[in-house]
Amino acid sequence: MSITGTARTSLPPSRSWWLMGGMLGLAIGYFLWYTPYAALTKALSAGLLPGMDKHVGGLVLLPAAALGTLIGAPLFLAVTGWRRYAGTREVRGRSRRLPSNTMITAGFFMALVIATTTLNYTFAGVSILFMLLMMRGGILILSPVVDTVRRRTVRANSWIALLFSLAAVAVALSDVNNYTLTVGAVLSLAIYYTGYIGRFRIMSRIAKTGDELTDRRYFAEEAMASAVWQVVLCAVLAILPLGPVATALREGFTSFLLTPAVLPALGIGLLYSALYVYGTLIYLDPREYTWCVPANRCASLLSGLVASFGLTALTGIAAPGQGQLVATGFIFLAIAALSYPAIRALVRTHRLILFVCGGNTCRSAMAEAIARAALTARDARRWRVSSAGVTATPGATMPAEAVAALTTLGVPVNGHKARALTTDLVTRANTIYCMTDAHRDAILALSPGAAAKVNRLDPAADIPDPHGQPPHAYEECAERLREVILQRLPAPAILS
Repeated sequence: MSITGTARTSLPPSRSWWLMGGMLGLAIGYFLWYTPYAALTKALSAGLLPGMDKHVGGLVLLPAAALGTLIGAPLFLAVTGWRRYAGTREVRGRSRRLPSNTMITAGFFMALVIATTTLNYTFAGVSILFMLLMMRGGILILSPVVDTVRRRTVRANSWIALLFSLAAVAVALSDVNNYTLTVGAVLSLAIYYTGYIGRFRIMSRIAKTGDELTDRRYFAEEAMASAVWQVVLCAVLAILPLGPVATALREGFTSFLLTPAVLPALGIGLLYSALYVYGTLIYLDPREYTWCVPANRCASLLSGLVASFGLTALTGIAAPGQGQLVATGFIFLAIAALSYPAIRALVRTHRLILFVCGGNTCRSAMAEAIARAALTARDARRWRVSSAGVTATPGATMPAEAVAALTTLGVPVNGHKARALTTDLVTRANTIYCMTDAHRDAILALSPGAAAKVNRLDPAADIPDPHGQPPHAYEECAERLREVILQRLPAPAILS
């Protein structure tokens, strides 16, 4: 069997109605599906459902939950048509939509995450909220580490959030009177973290690109592979000589499937298939993990609070301890710290147009001056104009030829000093215009999530660098810059 094709189609991805809400919509969808998933898992394992007279061990219900996911994942891909984004393999002379070898590995790691997430809510002596704190706090700690390893810029607010996350875990663990953390629970959490480390490494390497076709291929293939892996892992462990673990899994594959409890167990898998959609699309956002993780973690923590206190109200099960609530507060502080750049961007009164070239002394510097002069008084109150260079030497001045060319056009020059392009500057900019395709590539290498707002200033062709050329080259460059900038500035997409 070999890879013979690609997932790309001739048509761009359609925007489904459930994707229209952006990151907020994904977070709300994740919350709405995670709440019943967590509550049903805890209620079934604790024997709290109507008609139940005993609890169901986590390993016993795991095979049925895995079968539920095996039903739910392909059902979603078929109903939405997203199966067509998966790559093709040739099997016995026929082309079939199947995961690549890399995505089979990614699916294995995701299967570890899915299985241990379900298992974590079945341990006696720990609340939904406590296990959520252990899982979510751990991934919040992990996210800036993964970004650093992948050479993505991690800002100071991310490290502050890391300290809050560590505090949350420490407070939750210190609340010793309100939980019993068994060896099995610790092992399950360790496997959960391992699954996320493997998943994030692969996702960072081949997805999170901002290209919807690429990211949807990742989604479709991981969903296929992880659903199958869950059942395979449960089956393999059931036949190995693993004592009580194998015995419980064998029961899950045999006698348990004939009990009424099998329906809610299948429901657990179906619910995870639904929340997986929203959670994975959050992570596939091209921004760094220290931006995406808070949206996912916040939604799931809110789900944990609702599910925990909902079960307390309905069944009388013990509510989370005070320490766990304090720890939850620390997690929300961590989320607030991680979300600071996005919050700051939302409340900023001015919007920023950024021009980018190489050294920031000629093309982008002249473009900044021309655009600032072209803005009307009304628009100048709403927009700021700036420039930077991908290879700039900070403090370098504009050549005399460039100053002369701008003066000829009647554009004032106000002592421009070059500055280097940074991730923070890219994040703060609302619209970025670069001079060449190479500059765009350099910007996206620095900040992959900026793809939607980075454009070549002249859509028809690159704007050549006049540096070191005769004065007439600077004049021609300035005139061309003025022409394309005046075409760009009135656009409703810019000044609106």
